[in-house]
Amino acid sequence: MDPDTRLKRLRFRAWHRGTKEADILIGGFFDRYGAAWSDEEMAWFEAFLEEQDVDIIAWAIGTAVPPERWDGEM
Repeated sequence: MDPDTRLKRLRFRAWHRGTKEADILIGGFFDRYGAAWSDEEMAWFEAFLEEQDVDIIAWAIGTAVPPERWDGEM
């Protein structure tokens, strides 16, 4: 898949999570950083999008510790 199509698909998935809070958090993160991502970073984000919204929000606000695989720079 070409990079532009892949980014469009990621943007849609980031902004259509199922809860408004997750849409804003994850979609906003994508809008801020996504345009500059390498193929490796896009693959990381694609895998991250498979996580549950409640888990991602808990990690972001600090009420839960992220699993080691997500504890890093991005």
